Amino acid sequence: MDDFRTLLQIAHEKRSSLFELTNAYRVVNGAADGFPGMTLDRFGSRFQIQFFGPELLRQKRIIAAAVGEIFNPDCLVVKERLSSSGRSLENPPMEVLIGSESDSVGTVFEGPAQFHVDLLDTVNPGLFLDMRSIRLEVGSRCKDRRFLNLFSYTCSFSVHARLGGALQATNADISGKILDKGRMNFALNGLDLRPGEFFKGNAVEYVHWAQKKGLKFDGIVLDPPSFARFKGTNFNVREHLMPLVADCASLLNSGGFFMVSSNYSEFNLSVFARNVRDAVATVHPNAKTSWKKSQDIDFVASGNTKDSCLVATLVEV
Repeated sequence: MDDFRTLLQIAHEKRSSLFELTNAYRVVNGAADGFPGMTLDRFGSRFQIQFFGPELLRQKRIIAAAVGEIFNPDCLVVKERLSSSGRSLENPPMEVLIGSESDSVGTVFEGPAQFHVDLLDTVNPGLFLDMRSIRLEVGSRCKDRRFLNLFSYTCSFSVHARLGGALQATNADISGKILDKGRMNFALNGLDLRPGEFFKGNAVEYVHWAQKKGLKFDGIVLDPPSFARFKGTNFNVREHLMPLVADCASLLNSGGFFMVSSNYSEFNLSVFARNVRDAVATVHPNAKTSWKKSQDIDFVASGNTKDSCLVATLVEV
């Protein structure tokens, strides 16, 4: 266990620049931190271990004990996301090794924002850690602007947008349960709910409806799942993302920004950024790429494994 403790301490120190900014970050990102096939995420006083491979699974309890000694968490949840076992990655076995099930729920801070999390609520606790720096930038760009958040999940981008002074932050997601969590995040941050800010339905349908209504936005975030099914239709990010980017571009005001991202592991960042810019340019010929990036500093060696990958780009028009 001493080896695991030492590795955990070294990994945690690598993230020291984040400690004042947030208490939600990745402590261990697989082999790059000496833990092949495993990640460790911190959500305030709650921690989550995920096993994406078999390498360290037999030492699960030893590793959990080391996490307990170093961090003294209120709760530690372990999720076994092993595709080779035949289990669905989206419905992994979960086990609470420290604390109780009721301890899995809490709040975290990220810059000026606060968010609800629940480590036992499916795979995702309610906040995607690898989008932190992008969320903070979106907040800084939204003063006096109208913002659209597609596939909004728990509305974390919109919380930052509204805290940054957005006039309106519209969220589109097919899950009413998820949108309710977004409303809870708005309330947690003292934000009022403004007309038109929550749309329960397919984000693609919302875009087409907004086109017909002539709606316009000054900032758009498009962060879709790799695959989604809705009312008998399928969304496949490889086939459908770029046409959707072009449709979204028609909703964007001149002078606005458009952030597009994906966790699909087969995308190449440079190609992805170029394709996004080209799709936006079909509507805004002067569109330019402001930046392209992968995951934040706590995701060491991002892109080297399928459980740690992100391509993201921001286009200005």
